[in-house]
Formats: sequence, structure tokens, C-alpha cells
Amino acid sequence: MRKLSRGERKRLNAGELAKLCAQLADEYKAERILVLNVSGICTYTDFLVICSGRSTRQVQGIADHIEEMIKKSVGTVPLGIEGWREGLWILMDYEDVIVHIFYDPIREVYDLESLWADAEMVHIEGVTALAE
Repeated sequence: MRKLSRGERKRLNAGELAKLCAQLADEYKAERILVLNVSGICTYTDFLVICSGRSTRQVQGIADHIEEMIKKSVGTVPLGIEGWREGLWILMDYEDVIVHIFYDPIREVYDLESLWADAEMVHIEGVTALAE
């Protein structure tokens, strides 16, 4: 991934940031990556990125990779990160984009896809998405 120049930094809108987070998760072999546009049905964010890892270490690695690369390429850091220590469900709050990274068995328990079934699914070229 190329590093953005200072003039290009912080120009990403929420949709572009969500897609970038999904692409970065894909680089770290996240599975069942899903981006949902919830702007019309959610009051606290515009996009949700949901993905899974096969181990808690992988889940932590995905979160670390997203945080590091967004900071380097866009100059943005999350408002907060929850759940990193346990690695079962990490939530990264980028305000207009919320990233949920699950240890796969935990993802099945919470089933966020069903909770947000009315949201528009966003296609990201080249990213392994959730099977429809």
C-alpha cells in the first residue's frame, strides 16, 4: 500500500475509510469481511466493518495492522479501542466508521449481520466478503 503525501492525508470520507479498513483487514488474512452502510439507520456511526480471525492472536494482529496503517497513510487514530487484551472481540472507533474484529466463534454468538440486516452492504473490490 502506498503512503499518502501530507496533502492527501485526512481527505478520506467515511466510506473510503471503511473500505480502507476492510482492505487492511484482508491484507492480514481476516475472514468474512463485511462493510455495512448504516448511515440511514444508525445514529452513532455511518459504516460498520465486520470481520473475523481464526485465533485471538490473529484478531489482535488485524487490529494492530489497521491502526498502524491508517495512522501512517491517513494520519488518523481511533477515538478508542476496546477488547484488545482478550482478543475475542475488538472494537475500533473511528467515529464515522466502527470496526468490529471477532474471534470467529464469538462472532457467531453476537451475529451483528442479523442485527443490521437492513443496512446496505458495500462491495469492496478484491476483498474476501461474507458469503451471501
